[in-house]
Amino acid sequence: MLFGTRDRRSALARDALALPPLTRASRASALLRLLLVAMVVFAGVAHSQAIQPLPFKNRAEKVRFQHLTSQLRCLVCQNETIADSNAELARDLRLDVFQQMQQGRSDKQIKQYLVARYSDFVLYDPPLQADTLLLWFGPLLILLAGAAVVVIAIRRRSRDAGTTAQVPAGQAPTDNEDDW
Repeated sequence: MLFGTRDRRSALARDALALPPLTRASRASALLRLLLVAMVVFAGVAHSQAIQPLPFKNRAEKVRFQHLTSQLRCLVCQNETIADSNAELARDLRLDVFQQMQQGRSDKQIKQYLVARYSDFVLYDPPLQADTLLLWFGPLLILLAGAAVVVIAIRRRSRDAGTTAQVPAGQAPTDNEDDW
């Protein structure tokens, strides 16, 4: 008796969970609802990433600020200026630059302050000095080292090919399948 009621319950449960087949209109409606939910969720993220406007006194101050922030590197992104970056540190640096401008400091003084705090790496175009030589010539050194490795590998391969080609006339060359 128990066995029969169990089968009946599972059959009823299957019928209760059975969903009607989706039509094209209901799929489109479900997709639109999903899209709406995604837009609401990501709207907060987009709003939090927006750059907050700063209260400039005049157009010249705004242009000076834009020029100065385009010369400073975002220390988080490293390939963007603080003017272009949305990182938290870049926002803080922009605000710091703005506050120093409001205090009447010159561009040179602002840059010196940031270099003292973050080193020459904060400048998007660091000066050529003894301690920045690696920044300037490091990529070239890596490229030359890679070229040297390639040249050495080619010379070894051609030298090894030359020694296997000089087999005495009475002996057949052996293939040890080490071509690659």
